Amino acid sequence: QVQLVESGGGLVQAGGSLRLSCAASGSIFSRATMAWYRQAPGKQRELVATITTGDMTNYVDFAKGRFTISRDSAKNTMYLQMISLKPEDTAVYYCNAGVRHWTGRLDQYWGQGTQVTVSS
Repeated sequence: QVQLVESGGGLVQAGGSLRLSCAASGSIFSRATMAWYRQAPGKQRELVATITTGDMTNYVDFAKGRFTISRDSAKNTMYLQMISLKPEDTAVYYCNAGVRHWTGRLDQYWGQGTQVTVSS
């Protein structure tokens, strides 16, 4: 059974920093492309950043230069370091793990989310 548990969210003032963590149980971490998504009130869930098993990273435009995604295979944990936070970064942040089955099927797993609130 795969479980993803996020932590590290909270209330921070604009310009502040937070580090989110996603702890993965089960055996998928070493095989999964990991990602952070976020969903603001009234908006669709959107991709923030991804990191492959080879530590290749990719960021959407709003995250470039402010957010850093990383993973620690020894701890089965992924991180999102966020700096220079803005009120528009307020959202529930979700951890995602994607594992490509040998048949081509993509299995995806989600955490429960952690709230990030940035006050102005």
